[in-house]
Amino acid sequence: MIEPIYKNDSPKTDMKTTFSIARQLFQVPVIVAALGYFVDIYDLLLFSIVRVQSLKDLGVPDDRMLNQGIFLINMQMGGLLLGGILWGILGDKKGRLSVLFGSILIYSLANIANGFVTTVDQYAILRLVAGIGLAGELGAGITLVAEVLPKEIRGYGTSLVASVGLLGAVLAYFIAEQFAWRNAYFIGGGLGLMLLIMRVSVFESGIFTKVKEQSVSRGNFLHLFSSKKQFFKYLRCILIGLPVWFVAGILMTFSPEFGKELHLDGPIIAGKAVMWEYIGLSIGDLSSGILSQYFNSRKKVLGMFLALTAALVVVYLFVPLHSTTAFYAICSCLGFAVGYWALFVTIAAEQFGTNLRATVATTVPNFVRGSINIMTPLFLLFKGELGIIDGAGLLGLLTLTIAFLGLWNMEETFGKDLNFLEK
Repeated sequence: MIEPIYKNDSPKTDMKTTFSIARQLFQVPVIVAALGYFVDIYDLLLFSIVRVQSLKDLGVPDDRMLNQGIFLINMQMGGLLLGGILWGILGDKKGRLSVLFGSILIYSLANIANGFVTTVDQYAILRLVAGIGLAGELGAGITLVAEVLPKEIRGYGTSLVASVGLLGAVLAYFIAEQFAWRNAYFIGGGLGLMLLIMRVSVFESGIFTKVKEQSVSRGNFLHLFSSKKQFFKYLRCILIGLPVWFVAGILMTFSPEFGKELHLDGPIIAGKAVMWEYIGLSIGDLSSGILSQYFNSRKKVLGMFLALTAALVVVYLFVPLHSTTAFYAICSCLGFAVGYWALFVTIAAEQFGTNLRATVATTVPNFVRGSINIMTPLFLLFKGELGIIDGAGLLGLLTLTIAFLGLWNMEETFGKDLNFLEK
């Protein structure tokens, strides 16, 4: 039995309470969810890091490198969209653990197979399959942690999962630096298979177990569209996350092209830009969770991070930096600014009842990731009309405006009891 942390809404600050919070945060489900997300991010970002090297080895000419890279990213993100719906429904019908096991098995095997590709078409199919597998990890993990931990420290737990997990991008960069791109895929798949052994000791959410015994509809994706109120509540959860993937999917993935246009004193390496962004993102995720606990509000902190993101996008695109060192520093700062990823998934999980929670928490981040399929054509369109800098600026303005609109009128969910159902 987990004892409450707070009484009469007044937080205790003695050593005993601090130890109790730490003990509850470092439960096996939280640790395993964090490590699972670590491997998930490693595999998710690995293509962005090895994009140029792998496509060159497959014989793609330089003038087709950008378009082929976008094609493969879109295939991966398309898999995330399909997988998000699949794993989300399974998470509410069969349980959170079934998703954690199934998703990691599929993306681990798919990433090992990526190391054997000889054509771009093979690469595309396997990125699609890997995307389907990768779609289940974060939503199921956040849902499980949110339901296992007391509501008073839920924000700490979900932020810990994300901040540890996002460092997988750092490992992916260093592995790609030390090994050939094929071996980097083998290593990622191997890490995932090793993680399956740890998953054996994880227990199912008690809240879900109770709901499973009731005769209530679970994992009904169409129920999210059953009313105008329900639909807009769901839509707002997606919209607030768009700037995160604008930064990761556009500004970081194509950072070599931006660096060239900005006339820096040296070439930009995409993998290095991604690594620095994710270092900042990891710190930002931990910070946004702590701040939401401090302010007793998810919405206020999310608004602060969105405003910081807007300011730093302007710096990235329009302030003359000149040096690669300054450019990488801005990448890290941008990562910190969009470090509300765990907070936004937590908000989505807290908005909906237990019988739809995994469906929402899994589909929402994957719809955000999958939005790259809309962003990249828009980016290419704006780039053709305005140039790469102004085109990216217009796309950034669009995604940030949409995110602020999504935040408007959103329900505050800090401290919300999650033991409820969607009727």
